[in-house]
Amino acid sequence: MATRHFVPNPNIFQLSTTYTLRSRTRSGRRIKAQNSSKNGEEVEVEEKSKRSFGKAEADVVVVGSGIGGLCCAGLLARYQQDVLVLESHDLPGGAAHSFHINGYKFDSGPSLFSGLQSRGPQANPLAQVLDALGEKLPCANYDSWMVYVPEGEFLSRIGPTEFFKDLEKYATPNAVREWQKLLDAVLPLSAAAMALPPLSIRGDWGVLSTAAARYSPSLLKSFIEMGPQGALGAAKLLRPFSEIIDSLGLRDPFIRNWVDLLSFLLAGVKSNGILSAEMVYMFAEWYRPGCCLEYPIHGSGGVVDALIRGLHKFGGRLSLRSHVDKIVVENGRATGVKLRNGKFIRAKKAVVSNASMWDTLNLLPREAVPRAYQERIKTTPQCESFMHLHLGFDAEGIREDLGIHHIVVNDWKRGVDADQNVVLISVPSAVSPHVAPPGKHVLHAYLPGTEPFQLWQGLERGSSAYRNLKRERAEVLWRAVERALGPGFRREKCEVKLVGSPLTHQRFLRRNRGTYGPAIEAGKASFPGHTTPVSRLFCCGDSTFPGIGVPAVAASGAIVANSLVSVSQHSRLLDAIGI
Repeated sequence: MATRHFVPNPNIFQLSTTYTLRSRTRSGRRIKAQNSSKNGEEVEVEEKSKRSFGKAEADVVVVGSGIGGLCCAGLLARYQQDVLVLESHDLPGGAAHSFHINGYKFDSGPSLFSGLQSRGPQANPLAQVLDALGEKLPCANYDSWMVYVPEGEFLSRIGPTEFFKDLEKYATPNAVREWQKLLDAVLPLSAAAMALPPLSIRGDWGVLSTAAARYSPSLLKSFIEMGPQGALGAAKLLRPFSEIIDSLGLRDPFIRNWVDLLSFLLAGVKSNGILSAEMVYMFAEWYRPGCCLEYPIHGSGGVVDALIRGLHKFGGRLSLRSHVDKIVVENGRATGVKLRNGKFIRAKKAVVSNASMWDTLNLLPREAVPRAYQERIKTTPQCESFMHLHLGFDAEGIREDLGIHHIVVNDWKRGVDADQNVVLISVPSAVSPHVAPPGKHVLHAYLPGTEPFQLWQGLERGSSAYRNLKRERAEVLWRAVERALGPGFRREKCEVKLVGSPLTHQRFLRRNRGTYGPAIEAGKASFPGHTTPVSRLFCCGDSTFPGIGVPAVAASGAIVANSLVSVSQHSRLLDAIGI
């Protein structure tokens, strides 16, 4: 599992002072980022080197190097397909890339992970992809995060028993009983929720062989072990999780607020909008005996690096600073892409878009897309955008037991999805010394998909109105950081200060309206599949099934890759990785 969020290329964030930064990307290329104004506006990046991707064709062309796109491309390369990933920016990874400034390594995206080192049928989909690529991901393990809620402050530990102590202190005896009732109902469902590995799924009738026939015995066994009541509950796995809560009669305010918070961290919606299967999987990861959370010791960029190593290992190609201007459609079929520089890249078998549904639509010629499909995309609701605060500072005066994660909820009554209400803070240097200089800390605080884009729409970057709004909307982040780090922290002592706005997302991640992704609620609508009305054009990422979050987008990439090869190739891969 992983908390969902993203941020664009860091070199265009607001900096605290005017300076010239010279750094080296992971590919070893020299870049120059220069802030041209005294007030700390976005930094423009000038890169002198260019990358060549060899021949201007591939079996499959993948647009975008986010987690979903890289998982898809890596597996295709493993399947011996000639695959080329085209990335517009100068760093790969999309929302999950890491970046360096003055010796600090910042995560631009996910920072809350679990199941990265798991193996087998019930493993995290991302772990299954890494296993298929033969890549290991060294991680630091931990088991808790700090929580700051209206009821008080406490260190919340994962596991089957520890949270009860928090409930006894900060909630009511009834909350303890209801939490036990919830665990008793949900944990047995995990066998059914995890019985079908995401890597076994494909988008054609071959799924009857790779998934249904292959795993029906284990699925049937899980239903038998659950008994009649459990099997009845399993029928709700594809319904909103709130229906399970309601059916159990859970009414304690703290429990319902807490479950809403977990749902929101996982998928950007509250419990009435998330699939029960997603929550059941998360409960199995976080509230079973012996569970732990993980942080890649080289940051979220370490995940990206591992996927790229796997891609290259099997002959796949990645080209940075290769901006796809349009997807070329001929006679109703996607035949390749055209880059901004006018170069045409031919796709012999398929084009896969890792862009959002709205941005993918904008890459297509309108006459090639049915009007009903266009309207469905245009009317799909969007999650809001983000405010981000990245800081690098001296650890002197900061308590040694700081911990990596801190969650601040200002007001339960407003709802966890209200703007300026929930702040998430990650201090990865607390568990990994690789991400900051000796004696320093690196910190990322953000508003998780709750910043209204309309507040920023029409503002001009560089204007006083834009700067003032940045300062105003980032203040809640600063206050949360000060609360979490204590009196030893001082804003003025930070060596690096970076603030990102929704306009930053829109411009540099090319995300429509700076959105995180579709705000699709379980029970009311479902995430689109991976095919499109355009023949040979497929989509993966957070605009497709299973949805938002690192495990989900990894699964989406795997499903598309599986769908582009034969059933026998797919089955051999499942055999090879033991699932």
